[in-house]
Amino acid sequence: MAAPIDAVVVHWNQGAACRETVERLQAHPLVGHIVVVDNGSDPEELAMVAGAAEADTEIIRLNTNRGFGPATNVGWKRWLTESETEWCVALPHDAYAEDQALAEMLAIGTARPKLGLLSADVGDGMLPIVDRNFGPILRPQDPGDGFQRCDYPHGTMFLARRSCLEDIGLYDERYFTYCEEADLGLRASGAGWDVGMAVGSRVFNPRVSTPRAIAGYLMERNTLLLTAKHFGALPTIVRTALAVWQLARGAVQPSTRDEYWSGKGRLLALRDAALGRWGPPPDLA
Repeated sequence: MAAPIDAVVVHWNQGAACRETVERLQAHPLVGHIVVVDNGSDPEELAMVAGAAEADTEIIRLNTNRGFGPATNVGWKRWLTESETEWCVALPHDAYAEDQALAEMLAIGTARPKLGLLSADVGDGMLPIVDRNFGPILRPQDPGDGFQRCDYPHGTMFLARRSCLEDIGLYDERYFTYCEEADLGLRASGAGWDVGMAVGSRVFNPRVSTPRAIAGYLMERNTLLLTAKHFGALPTIVRTALAVWQLARGAVQPSTRDEYWSGKGRLLALRDAALGRWGPPPDLA
């Protein structure tokens, strides 16, 4: 019997980590075809990934870094057109799930016909939700393991149901990376699909590949896009005012800066959101 889950792995310049992720998926009895989408990596990094290719592992090479969301879309399109499995697990190059996590997630999804998106548990004790004024935030999980509803799946690793993506479409590529999962989750729930987390089904993501200044820029800009798209003008004004206040406070009180702080990045995020400039981030070097 064919394996019930296909996989899409997005890779960018982390060949050793990606190879380990792919080899773990290849060894998993529930995983069938694997599509690795390479975001224009350096040749030596891509060569490490290519060494893991097998009959059921395909590498699609993009000529530039198109971002996590657009690269995932490339893999999802291949899955939707060339496979018949109901489920696809999407993850970055350095996500490592516990052995039983996919089996637990598949059991939850199979028992819930209207479950469209189901993420693994990153182990922080929190559920991802979206606030109309603040954007993606977290709230504590309820006691116990198993299925718990949330607003969107962690991009670290989640299962997508074929019929859900066929209904709502794929990632909005304007986000490039960050907040695209929140947008996808809101669109799914708005179309009547359940979205949730398999609490206790652990996945580990030890690295942050995106430079921190770029990550801060994308978080700020994309939160404004998400708020405007789903909640309208007033919440967008509130979120913009909050962003301006946080920028001013960080400029005069360095102790209030978070790990992704970049004054230039935040200024450009506000500018680009106001001008409707989406997609790849600017050079913040």
